Amino acid sequence: MAYDRDLSFVYRNPTKLVFGENSAKDVGIEVGELGCSKAFLVTDPGLVETGLPEIIVKALGNKYAGTFDQCIQDCGLHIINEAAEVAKAAGADCLVSLGGGSTIDTAKGMAILIKEGGRIEDYAGLQMLTRPQTPHIAIPTTAGTGSEVTYAFVVKDWEKNQKLIFADTFVIPNIGILDPTLTEGLPPGLTATTGMDAMTHAVEAIHALQAMPMSDAMAMHAIRLIMEYLPTCVENGTDLFARGQQQIAATMAGIAFGNAQIGMVHAMAHSVGGLFKVPHGLGNSILLPHVMLYNMDECADRYAMVADAMGLDTKGMSDLEASEAAANAIWDLTRKMGVPQKLSEVGVPEDGLDAAADLALSDGSIVYNPKLIYETDQILEVYKKAY
Repeated sequence: MAYDRDLSFVYRNPTKLVFGENSAKDVGIEVGELGCSKAFLVTDPGLVETGLPEIIVKALGNKYAGTFDQCIQDCGLHIINEAAEVAKAAGADCLVSLGGGSTIDTAKGMAILIKEGGRIEDYAGLQMLTRPQTPHIAIPTTAGTGSEVTYAFVVKDWEKNQKLIFADTFVIPNIGILDPTLTEGLPPGLTATTGMDAMTHAVEAIHALQAMPMSDAMAMHAIRLIMEYLPTCVENGTDLFARGQQQIAATMAGIAFGNAQIGMVHAMAHSVGGLFKVPHGLGNSILLPHVMLYNMDECADRYAMVADAMGLDTKGMSDLEASEAAANAIWDLTRKMGVPQKLSEVGVPEDGLDAAADLALSDGSIVYNPKLIYETDQILEVYKKAY
């Protein structure tokens, strides 16, 4: 795909990445490199049962300051506010998040409040901060969100059943530790849907209005890795090589969309997630091929790149035909992994689609979609096809 002569962009990738089996055991060294001495661990109740947080506590040694272990799916504003108070009382000078996207996002919010004070809802929006925040080391235990390298985080307002987007370059984690051994116990279904979250990040980074050569390169290689290794991770969760490659793919996709942005898929997934508790990766997985088919007359050349990265034989195909082949490949992949194909299968009521469309139209992600979305009927059309 040729870029226009007026191409201009800003590319950002400030996170130090540490990869390798058992690399999480070096977290104490990384805390010291940040010049910190009181690391506060942020994690979730499910991981406490696995014993993984104890590995981090032991690795931190005398740099360990305390733990908040009540992060949950769709973490709420109130949880971040509470967790930040606990961390401040412990004298934390840095945060170590251990978990999936919700846990890492919780720590991003905590990093603001420890430094700036107030309540997290005071900082909703884009670039509300003026200085670096509390140092943060992110250790993902899923391989999908890419939150360890992104400037955005999503928090649910439980009173309004709405997800709020926070975006600020000052909350990008300082360090991301990618340890394949920490994803070994992830169940097949969660492995599949978090993996499809990464796939969605990569595809949307390619079609987003701020796409650029560097983000394209990251996104396309992420797609190659996901197509090759995600099914293996689902079929054999103990294959640490495959697990590691999927982690790398998720991080690369995170870097890609953190620079190029996303689009309609995320806007729609945020809405059904906020209203009907559809897990984010699952919502993305269901909606991605439908949005691709809806967008393809506007960006077929971009989806032809996706098809190429997927390894599809597109010789002799037009860009539109290659786009359709790429969307079909998404369906083939998710069926193979046993992922639900329809919103009707995951608890979304048909009479709730109008409300979801209204909410999606106001989601910040949608402004970067390659096809201009200016009315709810456009979104509703796609929801109905995905239902």
